[in-house]
Amino acid sequence: MNKFIIHTFFWLFLLNGTGFAQDEIRISVADFNPDTIENTENPAWSEQKLPRRDATSYSLMETDSSFVLKAISENSASGLVYRVNIDPAKYPIIEWSWKVGGIVEDGDFSKKDGDDYPARIYITFNYSKKNLKLGERIKYETLRTFSRFPIPLRAINYVWANKAAPGTIAPNAYTNWVYMIAVDSGEENVGIWKVRTQNIYEDYKTAFGEEPPIISGVAIMTDTDNTGNSARAYYGDIIFKTGE
Repeated sequence: MNKFIIHTFFWLFLLNGTGFAQDEIRISVADFNPDTIENTENPAWSEQKLPRRDATSYSLMETDSSFVLKAISENSASGLVYRVNIDPAKYPIIEWSWKVGGIVEDGDFSKKDGDDYPARIYITFNYSKKNLKLGERIKYETLRTFSRFPIPLRAINYVWANKAAPGTIAPNAYTNWVYMIAVDSGEENVGIWKVRTQNIYEDYKTAFGEEPPIISGVAIMTDTDNTGNSARAYYGDIIFKTGE
């Protein structure tokens, strides 16, 4: 199975239960309940698994002050998706907290067989195929022939990289429809909770050279299926802010 298929699982989303405030939209990890995902018609968080791949284990755990999501990957790959409908021009700032138990030793930003990360925040955009150039449209239709899943035409991954320096931005090793941005890298902050803030509006323009469309989904993903390694990570709430 081509790793490109990973990116098809996160292009499924519409507005679903996001808590609105005047200056921020908060996506609470406390809404995650693994016991109800399979039995609820429209759960706040949904799990996206990959064919012929073991799934990463996600569980909700309580700390001294809040709930966080714990992810454990053993040569596995799957993600948790939250459907949204957010205008990045109005809410350009994304903030989240994460902690990792270690890096993916064989992870490599630039190689297909190194496309694994202990932690990533995956953002998808509602990009119309009508905006694709002819060659890309043909590519899109060809991919659709071999996949029953929607294809992501624009997405950004904020990742905890192994080798890429923080601030590095580059197309995904499988497709330039997805851009990777290294927010943390290496072992320096392993085991430490870090709060990270990015301007998703500007990041999208830097990556794709155009104005960003509506944000359609947010996913949490810890994966090690390419390298065969293992990883452990923790995630806090994800917040979109006006920046004012």
